[in-house]
This record gives sequence, structure tokens and C-alpha cells, in this order.
Amino acid sequence: MPLTPLDIHNKEFAKGFRGYDEDEVNDFLSQIIKDYEMVIREKKELEENLRELNERLGHFNNIEGTLNKSILIAQETAEDVKRQAQQEAKLIVKEAEKNADRIINEALAKSRKISYEIEEMKKQSKVFRTRFQMLIEAQLDMLKNDDWDHLMQFEAEPVYEES
Repeated sequence: MPLTPLDIHNKEFAKGFRGYDEDEVNDFLSQIIKDYEMVIREKKELEENLRELNERLGHFNNIEGTLNKSILIAQETAEDVKRQAQQEAKLIVKEAEKNADRIINEALAKSRKISYEIEEMKKQSKVFRTRFQMLIEAQLDMLKNDDWDHLMQFEAEPVYEES
């Protein structure tokens, strides 16, 4: 067990013949006691400092651990957000492709319908043209008919008005 300042203070030496000067030894012991007390105080202060620093180090280690966990959580969250965004983008693209296919199919159907209507109109215009041509030819035949010449030869008697 280490010596304490009180042990040094209470230490007594046996007196011998032609021994050391008692006052000089006592002064030296007093100086040793002061220095030893100072060393013990410094040691306690250093131990207290070390304890505080260890506590702070533990606190900072906790903060570091928390920050590392936070970083990991943030990275995982970012990955989740990225993954969800990619899935959402895929869904949007699929929906857009569906809409594009639907629009194209509708356009093709309208195009077919218009083509059919055009063909029908061509047929109807041919029928109309043929009928109109037949009507005009019938009218021309009527004009070329001899009945007209016969009407031209008919003379009407003049009608006089009495006054």
C-alpha cells in the first residue's frame, strides 16, 4: 500500500549517536509532504479529467453510433425512395404505352371507318352519276323526239280582243 502524507508526517526515526540534524530532517519531510500532497492532488485531478474525458468519449461514441445508424437509415430510405420512384416510373411508362396503344387503335379504327365511308361515297356517287346521266339522256331523247316537230307545225288561231 502506498504511503500517505500523514504516514510521512507521523514517521519518527530513532536517534542515534551523531545522527542527522532533527530540524533539517523535519524541514525536508515537510517539503516531501507538501510535494507528495501536490502529486496526489494532481493525480486525483488527472484521474477526474480522465474520467470526464472517458465519459465524453463514451458520449461521442454514442453520438457516432447514432450518426452511423442515422446514415444507414438515410441510405436505406434513399434506396427505398429510389426503388419506389423506379417502380412508379415503370407504371407510368406502362400506362403511357397502354394509352398510346389505345389511341393508335382508335385512330386505326377511325381511319378504317373513314376509308369505308369514302368507298361507300364513291359507290353512291357512281350510282348518282349513272342515274343522272340516264335522266339527262332520257330528257335529250325527249327533246329529239318528233313530237316536238309536230307541235311546231300546229298553228293557233289568233284571239282578238273586242274593245
